[in-house]
Amino acid sequence: MNRRTAVAGALALTTGLALTACSPDGVPQLEVTGAFMPQPVSDMAAGFLLVRNNGDVTDRLTSVTSSLSDDVSIHETKDRTMRMVTSFEVPAGGELDLERGGNHIMFTDLKQQPKRGETVSVELHFEKADPIKVDIPVKETTYNPKKQ
Repeated sequence: MNRRTAVAGALALTTGLALTACSPDGVPQLEVTGAFMPQPVSDMAAGFLLVRNNGDVTDRLTSVTSSLSDDVSIHETKDRTMRMVTSFEVPAGGELDLERGGNHIMFTDLKQQPKRGETVSVELHFEKADPIKVDIPVKETTYNPKKQ
């Protein structure tokens, strides 16, 4: 019986080491690309970007802050209906795509009207990873990189 217990304990320890070896520091490896904001035509704006997770640990985008607005939220779009959510998953080895017609960042009650050619600074906050600062370029109102 002692031998079985010892073998089971060693096997459990080995399995635990193998799982932690996949991600030694337990921190996702995030990078942001493709950010843009169509020039707003009202006191609201939307932001779009891609968060790629090159690590093997899943993370969550939990909030976005910006000096452009005190009211910045993240929105999910399903069946052409938009609703605010508390977070988005950034899967290990995968990506979170915030795109036109889909999930996005929403800025309301803008403090100023950003113009095409300017940039809007934001900070993305995650459950595990450190915040990421992004300068989002303001594009023409109809800009949609998926259609170009």
